[in-house]
Amino acid sequence: MDITAITTFGELKRTGYKPKPIKDELRDNLIKFLKDKKNPFEGIIGYDKTVIPDIQTAILSRHNIILLGLRGQAKTRIARIMINLLDEYIPVIAGSELNDDPFHPLSRFAKDILKEQGDETKIEWLHRSQRYAEKLATPDVSVADLIGDVDPIKAAALKLPYSDERVIHFGLIPRSHRSIFVINELPDLQARIQVALFNILQERDIQIRGFKVRLPLDIQFVFTANPEDYTNRGSIVTPLKDRIDSQILTHYPKTLALSQQITEQESRFTGDQKKKVNTNQLLRDLVEQIAFEARASEYIDPKSGVSARLTISAYENLISTAERRMILNNEDCTHLRISDLYGVIPAITGKIELVYEGEQEGPAKVAHILISKAIRNMFDKYFPSPDKINRKDPDLSRGKNQPEGSRQQSGEANPYNSVTSWFNKGNIVDILNTNSDKDYENILAKVPGLKEIVKKYQPGINGRENILMMEFLLHGLAEYSMLSKFRLENGLQFKDMLSSMFTVSEEDENEATDEDLY
Repeated sequence: MDITAITTFGELKRTGYKPKPIKDELRDNLIKFLKDKKNPFEGIIGYDKTVIPDIQTAILSRHNIILLGLRGQAKTRIARIMINLLDEYIPVIAGSELNDDPFHPLSRFAKDILKEQGDETKIEWLHRSQRYAEKLATPDVSVADLIGDVDPIKAAALKLPYSDERVIHFGLIPRSHRSIFVINELPDLQARIQVALFNILQERDIQIRGFKVRLPLDIQFVFTANPEDYTNRGSIVTPLKDRIDSQILTHYPKTLALSQQITEQESRFTGDQKKKVNTNQLLRDLVEQIAFEARASEYIDPKSGVSARLTISAYENLISTAERRMILNNEDCTHLRISDLYGVIPAITGKIELVYEGEQEGPAKVAHILISKAIRNMFDKYFPSPDKINRKDPDLSRGKNQPEGSRQQSGEANPYNSVTSWFNKGNIVDILNTNSDKDYENILAKVPGLKEIVKKYQPGINGRENILMMEFLLHGLAEYSMLSKFRLENGLQFKDMLSSMFTVSEEDENEATDEDLY
């Protein structure tokens, strides 16, 4: 029998239906998920061994929860996914504003209608998707918003005195009876508003302008907050924190692979973008590495954090940068390039909070620095580090992916000599944002030694990836100061490091901006 076909309280009682408090409901359904080896938090990546077990423990303990962590750590996503642990439908008295349970009516309306109609009381079925309420805490949130207030219009319309509880207009929390209620950024609530939550969490009654209404609200509370030492925020008053049963710490992805899974899951692309822009693992790794560099950067406020939204937006911009070039060149498809990384700068600058040193540099310059560090750190995974080759380290004169037998012997010539020598002769390479794929390939092919170095240290790649690696070599050598890299108005220019230092005129030097020279 479809239980949602039942329309009266009498019919419901005859089925033997037994209502449960929401915390028992969550607990029982979680136990079923765990026994069936299913994951109720599908789509939450990187928390399998840390945050998720703590949340499950809190639910089994029937606790109210606070998720504490920096921005972009899926705190709100976790709270929203908790509705998966609710029963699919629950019965409510038809027309009740507080989701009244017909077995345990809460509001005056529900009690009166049950008394009047008894078993003929009409019931409705509330889907679990409707049993979630969320409020972003801001300094202007009032007690009336959350709990309620006397409504003079209702008093006048019903011709009731203000002493009658029926003149109360209930706020978000009472209206979330039998639901999950989330307050995001709890420290932003003024202290006096936080105090108003004490009784709801502990004694389960509310006080509105002199009314003390006993409302045994059945609510699963979930709060989210940034760490309390985040100085731009307020703090959680101690008595309120004491009333929240479980505090769970969230964190950023601990590995590049986990971060990449999140980015791939959350990025949104059109069908054309997926079909016509060919991606590459190196570029995906570099986007994630930018975020890791940002979280460790001396220019960025660690108390603010670097949201996972940075890499999501950056990856979307990366694809769009390549797509724009493809459209301008009237091409059917295109491939990502290392130089496309500079198209993600708008996605970085708005998502980092700078400390004093970072403010001195400026957000755009900091974004360039992060990209440079990401390229430099990723370079060593594919090619020998120029620093270690210069020290004649025999162990790193080969790529990390090469077999033991391919190691260079100590004292062997620098593998990058053919490239740097060509630039030393005054040759220049311009890679423009608008270069077609064919022009891009021809530009790189004219640099002697690039193709051979890629073939030697990355023999497993071919085709377009081979071209990409050739460009990556140029960027890597520039980051290790073996070449110079200039930011042009419409692209990048590579040239000899020493000659560029001596040929820049004093006038040019004075006019150069931070983005011009690396």
